[in-house]
Order: sequence, then structure tokens, then C-alpha cells
Amino acid sequence: MNFKSHSFFRIPLLLVLSFFLFVSCQEQEVVPTSKGDDGQVFAVDTEQSELPYLVIDTQGKEVLYEPAVPATLKLYQQKKLVQTQTITLEFRGKTSFRLSDKKGYNVETVDASGAGVDVAFLGMPVEEDWRLIGHVVNLKEKYLMDQSLIYNYLGYELSRRIGKYASRGQFVEIEVNGEYQGVYFFCEKLKRDSKRIDIKSMNATNPSGGYILKIDKADAGPEHSGKPNSYFMNNWNDDALYTAANSFRSRYDINKKEITFPAYQAPYHPDQYLETYFLYEYPKAEEITAAQKTYIADYIDKFERALLTDNFTGTARTYTNFMELSTFVDYFILTELCRNVDAYRISTFLQKDRDGKLAMGPIWDMNIGFDEGGRVPLNDWVANYNNYVQKDPWMVPFWWPRLLEDPVFRQAVKVRWQALRGNELSSGAMQKVVDDAVQVLSKNGAVTRNYKLWDQGLNVNHDQAVQNLKTYLTARASWMDGKIGAW
Repeated sequence: MNFKSHSFFRIPLLLVLSFFLFVSCQEQEVVPTSKGDDGQVFAVDTEQSELPYLVIDTQGKEVLYEPAVPATLKLYQQKKLVQTQTITLEFRGKTSFRLSDKKGYNVETVDASGAGVDVAFLGMPVEEDWRLIGHVVNLKEKYLMDQSLIYNYLGYELSRRIGKYASRGQFVEIEVNGEYQGVYFFCEKLKRDSKRIDIKSMNATNPSGGYILKIDKADAGPEHSGKPNSYFMNNWNDDALYTAANSFRSRYDINKKEITFPAYQAPYHPDQYLETYFLYEYPKAEEITAAQKTYIADYIDKFERALLTDNFTGTARTYTNFMELSTFVDYFILTELCRNVDAYRISTFLQKDRDGKLAMGPIWDMNIGFDEGGRVPLNDWVANYNNYVQKDPWMVPFWWPRLLEDPVFRQAVKVRWQALRGNELSSGAMQKVVDDAVQVLSKNGAVTRNYKLWDQGLNVNHDQAVQNLKTYLTARASWMDGKIGAW
């Protein structure tokens, strides 16, 4: 057969080729890409988003829990490269690191030699230590925390609005080594700095301060640096490994009784739930002197003894000689309003300035607060955590139930709360904080992009989560109005 004389054999072939070319072009078109003005191809199409977009590249090195690895951070706004910075990068968190598929990161800005260097990001004051915090997502167990994506931002913003420093930050989207990671809160690490925790540096000749302490899970020691991530994923013991090098223990247990068993026992020993340890944050454990350790432990002990022995039926108080009452009041209000069940017992910062008194704060770590807090009912104080949870390795210190017994403390809370409710913490003002934050994320498509990656069968309803949060804020504040108003 002469194929040249039968052109009808050619036509179907041409049609088939045309069809495949068309389909191929269509498949390419449904995977749009974004580029920075420097030619950087983004891992996701950011469309017309005004949200800052961070491209982090470790040049092929694996990101570790520790030590940090060198990397380059490029910051884009509306696809324009506005900042390039050498950094070091490592994973952060304890329980969240182990349970969440969406990891948090520690970021330190460094110069070409690897030395820390102060840098400003997104209008925030210069410093070298930063945090990238995402919400907790566990795809295997099918749960996540903070579907709204704004818990940390909301808590910190409310703190600043009542005049208390909290970590500044901005919502961003990030990719790491070419993989999109979703929405994060890019914020300041809490540390001693004139623009952060503004206390004086330690004076070698005056051990009165400044100090920053933490009530928290212990940190993995430097001897673990360089171990594989699999080690830290299962390294629960170090969370409870308190030593004389990294901490000191309260003389009293959570029930106000003097402790008779020795400190620094093995992690998760049967009586650990009774203990409260104070970790050295500033000066660091590796740098604090014996004299400084003695001074701050003795100061805390004097405060605790006064708090326990003061007669609350009278008007005289001695415990207030050792603490800034207003900071305890504000910490209580913020913690209870945000229903942060991690506060008081972990993720809790304290500070003492040179020649000053003990102060609470700043607040930190809101990822299981608000309407998703659990453990403590909506109609009770987080300070009463110990009434609902039995023998958690980290319980609420006796301070807070004891303070709630004191009419002086309650009256100070009442005056402050009622003043704030008329302004900064009115229901309308808090609803606006939520609405403004959500609008930034939603109008820029960040919520959709984030959950395209992180939903995966979790059936996230972001709009409902935001509404639940707003309903919670109104209900919680109303409940606090009634309880505090009755004092």
C-alpha cells in the first residue's frame, strides 16, 4: 500500500501529536511559579501576596537540632529582594519539635566569619537572635494546635497593648532548601537587651542583678551537640535533667511544704511533680558565678518564705518587699485571659534588675492557649491547674494559688483588670486585633497556601477556628469580669 496516497493516515497522527502538546502545555500552566526580582524561583506561587517571603538555603547541609548550620536568608516583599543575610539555622522546641511535622527554627544572624552580628528585620530593632515559630501539626496522629495561626501573635500583641514588652514579630511564609513550609511567626528571642528584656548587665562587683530565670523544661547540655536529629526526637530525659550547673530548686513543694528529699534526682523520679526548678537564663549557666548563684537562690527563698508566712487577714505584707506586684498582676491577667496552660509551670520567664525586685514576664509560648487550651475548664483559673492534672512532671508552683488567697493581690488584679477592660482589653478592642491579624493572612492567600500543605486529611476550617477564638475571648473575659468583680 502506498501511504503517500492515503493522507487520511497523516491527519489522525497530527491530531494525536497536537493533543499531547496541548495537554503538556496545560499541565505546565496549572503549576505556576513565582520569582523574585533577582531570578530566585520560589517553592510556591505567592501570587500578589504582600506577606514577607523568606528563602533559606543551607547549601546542602542537613538542618540539625544542634549545632546550628550556616545558611543564607533572602527576604522578599512583593517578590522584591529587600534583604540578604548570612545566618545559622537549627531546629527549636522540645515537645513541639518531637510531635510536630512543622518544625520551628532558631535563627542567628552572623557575619562572613560566623560571628554574631546585630541586624534589623522588618522594622524590628537590631539583634542577632530570632525565632521562626509555626503551629504544631502532627499528620500521623491527625491533630494540630492553633488552626487560626495567630495565637502567639495575639497574646504578644495584647501584652504590648497593656504596656508590657513581649516578643515583636511578623507573619511570614518560608521555604527551606527549596521546600515550602507555610506560615510562620518571625519574632524576637527573649533575652537581655535594651530593646527586649531591658535589665542591666551583670556587674561582677554587684550580684544583685540583673538576672533572667526560667521555670521550664531543662535544655539539652552541650555534650549532646552534634548528635543526629533522631537522638533529639526521643530525648525526653533531658527535659527533666536538672543539675546544680543549670538550675536551683525551690525550698518548697507545690503544696507549700518544705521539701525533705534531695534535689537533682534522675529525670521523672516519683516526686518530681512536687519540685520547682529555676533555670539560669542570664547569666547563662556556663557563665554564672558561684556568688551570683548564691545571691539569686537566697533572694527567691526570702520571697517564698515571706509569701508563705505573711498573715493575709491583716494589712501588712512583707512578700511585696521582694517582688514587683504590678508585674505579677499583669502576668496573671494575660495568662488567664489567654488561658495559657503552659504558663506558670513551664515557658515562664522571671527577671530581677540590679538593685530591683523580682518581676514576672515576659509572657511566652501561646501555642496551646485560648479555646484549645484544655486541661483546665473555661470557668476556672489556669492557676488552679494542679486541681485538674495529677502528678504532671511540671506543675504550677505554690505562688499562684497562694497569691489568690491574698485580698491585697486580688484587689490589685481587680483595679487593673477593670481599667483595662474599659480600653485595651475591651471585647471590641480584642476582636479587632484578631480581625486585623486574620485579614493580613487571608487577603494575601497565606492561609490557603499553608493548609494546602498542612491539612492533609485534618479537615481544617480556618474561618470556624477564627470564629471560635473570637467567641472564646468574649466568653473568657466575661467570666473574668464576674469572678474578679466579686472580689
